[in-house]
Amino acid sequence: MSDKSILIITTNTSKVNEEISTGVWLEEFAVPYLVFRDTGYDITVASPLGGVSPVDEKSYSCSNPEEWDKTKKILDNTVRLSTVNYTEFDVVYFPGGHGPMFDLPQNDMVREVVEYFYRENKVVAAVCHGPCALLSAKKENGESILKGKRVTSFTNREEKIVKMDEFMPFLLQSRIEELGAEFEEETPWSEHVEVDGNLITGQNQNSALLIAEAIVDKL
Repeated sequence: MSDKSILIITTNTSKVNEEISTGVWLEEFAVPYLVFRDTGYDITVASPLGGVSPVDEKSYSCSNPEEWDKTKKILDNTVRLSTVNYTEFDVVYFPGGHGPMFDLPQNDMVREVVEYFYRENKVVAAVCHGPCALLSAKKENGESILKGKRVTSFTNREEKIVKMDEFMPFLLQSRIEELGAEFEEETPWSEHVEVDGNLITGQNQNSALLIAEAIVDKL
């Protein structure tokens, strides 16, 4: 067993609008969760409201390993973030899916957690749309924690390919670039992770294993 602990923060958003359902992308939660579990880390899964973190139905597939589907039970019973003593953890990790775009960027508790981890030089990690949780966090001098950092996320090109760009509150890549980050983009659906100090970001769902391995390597 390891003495390291990981806080995973996920979304409570289940709908983009009346026609389009959303949530967390299962692979981006399940793959890192299983890597962390098998490495022996202590894991807490939290969300702003607690309770159910909905899974995007599009991320279910008959080709998914059965173990992924079993992790849905954990997402059905997340801890309310405000009840978590986040100072006890070594890593905060944000899986993506389109759901986080609607509740994580403007959440004051999420911002507080990210700023604490960043300032304490603990690992801050996020994949796909998960980096939206980092947008409001600032350094002590008031600058974005992303300014001057090598960062990746779900790209504008990928958003347009899946035809979700018009339904998002903003384009994540564009917002990250506006904050002064050095955005790193590979071709759509590439396995791609950027590690800049203790900030670890992944481009898309295909990067889920890579980001989990990068977090383990950092610890």
